[in-house]
Amino acid sequence: MDLGLVVILAFFVLFLLGFPVVFAILIPSVTYIWWQEIPLAVVGQRVLYALDSFPLVAVPVFILVGNLMNAAGITEKLFRFADVLVGRLYGGLAQVNIVASLIFSGVSGAALADVGGLGRIEIKAMKDRGFKLPFAAAVTGASAIVGPIFPPSIPLIIYASVTSVSALQLLVAGIVPALLCVAMLMGATAIVAMRFDLPRADRWPRPRELWTAFWPAFPALLAPVVLIGGMMSGSFTPTEASAVCVIYVLAVGIFYYRDMSWRFIREAAVNTVRGTAAILIIVAAAAMFGWILAVEQVPQAFSAWTSGIAGNPYLLLLIVNIIFFIAGMFIDSTTATLLLVPIIAPPLVAAGVDPIHLGIIIIFNLMIGTITPPFGLSLFLLSSMTGVPMMKLLRAMVPFYPALFATLALIVLLPGMVLWLPSMLR
Repeated sequence: MDLGLVVILAFFVLFLLGFPVVFAILIPSVTYIWWQEIPLAVVGQRVLYALDSFPLVAVPVFILVGNLMNAAGITEKLFRFADVLVGRLYGGLAQVNIVASLIFSGVSGAALADVGGLGRIEIKAMKDRGFKLPFAAAVTGASAIVGPIFPPSIPLIIYASVTSVSALQLLVAGIVPALLCVAMLMGATAIVAMRFDLPRADRWPRPRELWTAFWPAFPALLAPVVLIGGMMSGSFTPTEASAVCVIYVLAVGIFYYRDMSWRFIREAAVNTVRGTAAILIIVAAAAMFGWILAVEQVPQAFSAWTSGIAGNPYLLLLIVNIIFFIAGMFIDSTTATLLLVPIIAPPLVAAGVDPIHLGIIIIFNLMIGTITPPFGLSLFLLSSMTGVPMMKLLRAMVPFYPALFATLALIVLLPGMVLWLPSMLR
């Protein structure tokens, strides 16, 4: 146990000193193995065991889907349709930004994919319509949280692989919380828009205008329906759904839009390999780190600590919220899930917390962390994309935090809302 705490402390020290996450994990882990004179073959075994996971196959494939959509220009068509659909609401393009993020999240499955792909289009369009750049960036960062909750979700798939819960039920459980989050963000945007008289469309669209914008976006809009419908009907698993989605996007880009060239496909594939390598090397390193903590009985110690409050699941969930909210400020969701969930989830499940409900709570906390200082990844990406100083970006983000925390509170306090759809699959 003592050595386990030393390994954890060493990780945080190295991370705060500026080491890349994977090195901050590997250096204490390899040092422990050398100190304990454990055969080096154990390292290879733990890495191979971690990567030999069927649900993880979906991660690179869904990354490829998002890259293919960007390469084919599908994101622009989605944004144009959302603009016509809700551009007249208070907030105009800010509301479009939120709705487009929900639509795009149904295929991309990642917050940074939303920010980096659709976000560039959204921010430029809002700036051209007269919105201040910090506010445009803030709306983009806040709405990107929806992506990792609404299926397909890469963070939820990783959580499923760590906890061995049903990936299908976990993905379906994210639908209602994602829609609730969109409603909350749209409400907050409307309040800001009315207060500061933000620009919006002059009138509601005519049926012909709506149809003209809808038809080019229809195949992309149909993709989430195909994915969710296929998974809920049992036609394919979430992992198989990722492959179906790649075929679907390729077919749409080649035969419907007719602008999917080999150059676009190659560019998407290269970006996918880079993104996948960054995730899977952390998965492998975290598996070895987690094994060391298991050897040192750190999870058992945490379980013993929580046993005194096991009779109050809401107090346990409060502790989980605090832990993962803080973790989300410093480390990315993949690392936090791989390092912390194996320690924290078992005692909470033993205390009666549903693992699917717990998964949604954990991932939503981590996503809020992506737009929370000091190390929110989306904040840094938005700041670098727009050139907006961090302090100005944070001030523009303030109106959205109450909406996000209100959504989190409802997710925690109303487990039936989260578990309603998954219960239909049991």
